Amino acid sequence: IYDNITFGPKTHGIKDKDTLDNIVENSLKDAALWDDLKDRLHSSAIGLSGGQQQRLCIARTLAVEPEVILMDEPTSALDPISTSKIEELILKLKKDYTIIIVTHNMQQAHRISDKTAFFWMGEVIEHDDTKKIFNKPKNKKTQDYVLGKFG
Repeated sequence: IYDNITFGPKTHGIKDKDTLDNIVENSLKDAALWDDLKDRLHSSAIGLSGGQQQRLCIARTLAVEPEVILMDEPTSALDPISTSKIEELILKLKKDYTIIIVTHNMQQAHRISDKTAFFWMGEVIEHDDTKKIFNKPKNKKTQDYVLGKFG
């Protein structure tokens, strides 16, 4: 777990153990994992649940202090409880980071996104505030997709 999070910072030249320890702690706290993992930092991440593994991936991302975080289907294989935890985390993190999420889950996009873009066959069909996309889309294709008429 520790090595997983410190991989990026070490790649960027950070070698100081105290600095790395702080990065690990802060990243795990920001990913809502510190309390679960603080006593298991030198254990394998393979034993973590799917939701914990996904939050560990987020912690690893936060360790390099990115400006933008891209999440591709961040909850696609998770149970509803783990999905809820990831969504809560995204809502918290979006205050400090620009987060771009790729999802096929329209309900999820509606719950956690401020802006939404609808792509069809590699083309941007429509983009706007999420509320407008879901409540009053301008494009018929967007409306049909949001209403579940295809896709």
